[in-house]
Amino acid sequence: MRTILLTSTDPCFNLAAEEYLLQNGGDDIRMLWRNSRSVIIGKNQNTWAEVNVPYTEREGIAVVRRLSGGGAVFHDLGNVNYTFITAYEEGGGIDFARFTAPILRVLNRLGVPAELGGRNDILADGRKISGNAQAVVRRSDGSARQLHHGALLFGADLSVLAEALIVHPEKIRTKGIASVRSRVMNIRDFPDFPKNVDVEAFMRLLAEEIGGGGEIGTLTAAEEEGIRALAEEKYRTWAWNFGASARHETELTARFSYGTVTASYTATRGVIGEIRLYGDYFGTAPIAEVESCLAGVPLVREKLLAAIGNAPRPVGEYIAGGAPEDIASLILGEHQI
Repeated sequence: MRTILLTSTDPCFNLAAEEYLLQNGGDDIRMLWRNSRSVIIGKNQNTWAEVNVPYTEREGIAVVRRLSGGGAVFHDLGNVNYTFITAYEEGGGIDFARFTAPILRVLNRLGVPAELGGRNDILADGRKISGNAQAVVRRSDGSARQLHHGALLFGADLSVLAEALIVHPEKIRTKGIASVRSRVMNIRDFPDFPKNVDVEAFMRLLAEEIGGGGEIGTLTAAEEEGIRALAEEKYRTWAWNFGASARHETELTARFSYGTVTASYTATRGVIGEIRLYGDYFGTAPIAEVESCLAGVPLVREKLLAAIGNAPRPVGEYIAGGAPEDIASLILGEHQI
C-alpha cells in the first residue's frame, strides 16, 4: 500500500493523477491533495446546469470534470481531498462506509461529531462537511480498479462556494444529473475542534490514519510525466470539462438600452442546436440570418463572435443598436435581467 501526499494544487493535474494511478498502478493507494479555487463537476453532469459559468470565468475559478459520478463541489485551499484506489471485486457495488471509516475516526478524535449520512455525505450536527463519490474502471488487462474520493470542508470560502454553484435564475432544463444542495459547515468552525490544528496539520493526521502509520511518499518522476500528459490531453480541455455535458434547453433574457432580447436554444455537448432570438427590439433585417449562423457553434465566446460576424449584414441591422458582444454575452448568461 502506498500513501501519497500531493504537493500540486492544480486541479487538472490532481484529477489526472487519480485517473493515471487508477489505470496504471498496481498497489492500493491512499492519496491526500488540495486544489486551488475550482468547481469539480461529476462525470454525468451538465456544466451549465451546475455552475455559474460567468462568475467562475470572471473570478478565474477553474471548472474541471472528474472521473466519478455525483454532484458538483467547490474546492479551494481550505478543502482537503482524499483518494483511495483499490482492486475491485465484481459485484462489490458502491460502499461508502468502508472508505470513510478512517476519515470519521480522525474527525471524531478532533471533536467533530462526524458520521456517514444520506447517500454519500459526511455530516456533523446535521451539517455537510464532506461529499464522496466512487468510480470503477475495467482495464485493458482484464483487472478492475475502484476509485473512492471525497472533499472535506476544512476552511473553505463558503461565500465563493455559494456563488460558484448557484446558477443565476434563467430558465434551464437539462437531462444531466443535478446536484443536491445541502447546508454546509467548515470543520475548523466546530466548537471543540482544536484551534492549533491548521490545514497542513490536519492533512498530516489524515495521512497517518489512512496510511496505517506507514511511510508517506510522493509521485515518481515517471508518474509525474504521465500525469502531466494526461492533464493536457484531457483535463485541461474544453471538450472534457464543458463539451461532455448532456443536452439542455436554455432561455436567457437581457435588457439593453435598445430593448429586451431573449435567446432560447438547445445545446448538446456544448454545441448549439436550435436557437431563437426575439424581443421588443427594432431591426430592418430578418434575425433568422443570425440564428442560422449560430446553429452548430460551441458555447465559446470567440466562436460565437466569429459566427455572428459571418452573418450577411452587421448586427445593428438585425437588432438596432446591438453589437456582436451583446448577443454572445446573452447566450453565455453574462448579461441578464
